Amino acid sequence: MTMTKFSILLLFIAFFGSIVAQDIEYTTLSDIPYYAEEVRQQESYMDERCLLDIYYPVNKKGFSTIVWFHGGGLTGGNKELPEALKNKGLAIIGVNYRLAPKVKAPAYIEDAAAAVAWVFKNIEKYGGDRSAIFVAGHSAGGYLAMMIGLDKQYLAAHDIDADHIAGLIPFSGQAITHFTIRKEHNISDQQPVVDEYAPLFHVRADAPPMLLITGDRELELLGRYEENAYLLRMMKIAGHRDSRLHELQGYDHNMAYPGFPLLLNEITRLKREKK
Repeated sequence: MTMTKFSILLLFIAFFGSIVAQDIEYTTLSDIPYYAEEVRQQESYMDERCLLDIYYPVNKKGFSTIVWFHGGGLTGGNKELPEALKNKGLAIIGVNYRLAPKVKAPAYIEDAAAAVAWVFKNIEKYGGDRSAIFVAGHSAGGYLAMMIGLDKQYLAAHDIDADHIAGLIPFSGQAITHFTIRKEHNISDQQPVVDEYAPLFHVRADAPPMLLITGDRELELLGRYEENAYLLRMMKIAGHRDSRLHELQGYDHNMAYPGFPLLLNEITRLKREKK
């Protein structure tokens, strides 16, 4: 095949792919409560914060879902639907959760679990595949993803088995006890702690597949790369067979944008291997 014919073929494939992508229609629903009304009535702050947005394809069935937790150190931030994940044939669910100092641990972890449980119990109503729910987030959001995926008690409180998560894909998540939780106990953010609030405390062989993504070890926040590298090592020692770590060279803690293609590739890989 000549280069000219090859180039024409590539253009045809790209054009045909764009037409197929345009055939999928999407809609967004905002501020859906993920706790039952009787629970929300117990606390006005919960009623204010514990909401999620869902972006999903309306004319496609059996799609995968990404539950995305925002960053902000567990003290700030708001739910988001990352643009880089849109128009990919997937659902995106952006979650708000309660923040410190208005609440303390484990309230925000419990909120993350409640949101994921809502997805398991409701995504099929929108056409999604309950067996293809992926949990991800950046920084504090990555920490929450790891906590509810590794410590099974949080989802078990909602009668959901954490092992049914299709994949955990945290972006620069804290693998030791989060610095905001350490602050709640008057511990410096430069003093490492591994206790019940550390993903490292809950390493196990039967956890969902996990892709850890961080920025460059020389540019990252505190020891974020090293924490994730240690988590990876301990998961492998525990017998987990699908843990991997990707270090984004040249990127600091704000490494979400270059991480999104890795997230999408991971979803494609896991769905292909499941068939």
